[in-house]
Amino acid sequence: MRPIRAACLGMATALVTLLACAPVAASATDTGSAHDKGGHRVITLIGRLAQQTRFPVNPGGAPAQGDRTVFRSVLSDEDGNEVGETGGTCDTTRVDNGGAEMCVVTYSLPGGQLEVQGMVFGILNPGPPPSFDNGITGGTGEYDRARGSVHADTIAPGTRRFTIDLKN
Repeated sequence: MRPIRAACLGMATALVTLLACAPVAASATDTGSAHDKGGHRVITLIGRLAQQTRFPVNPGGAPAQGDRTVFRSVLSDEDGNEVGETGGTCDTTRVDNGGAEMCVVTYSLPGGQLEVQGMVFGILNPGPPPSFDNGITGGTGEYDRARGSVHADTIAPGTRRFTIDLKN
């Protein structure tokens, strides 16, 4: 069985990709309220994989198109304060050239949720899971008109740093 490169981790998703609001993430960089004047802010979170299940197309066999991973991660600010969680799925879309997955991740945070979606490439390459960038496709509550992107880097086994570039 191949190692899982799930985000959040975003995945993949990841991930995801996934993301807290500035009032909760005390050490996050905040460049203003997301609802003010076409607002923009950058939020940094740490995601630790809490649970992950794989549903392979070929149990015990090689990775295949259609393999699915379901995951949940705990999100913390950079000071280690828990601020939310992610949940998502990643589906393998190709197994050649390092492999690829398409992931959909929800970030549950104080004040609402963010939806993130996108591709993660190189999932079958040896070594730590690859970095990726996914798009914010919407949200609820404080994030109801959210757009932007999430960049994820693996910083330790099962741990990713998410940099959320949040725009409204």
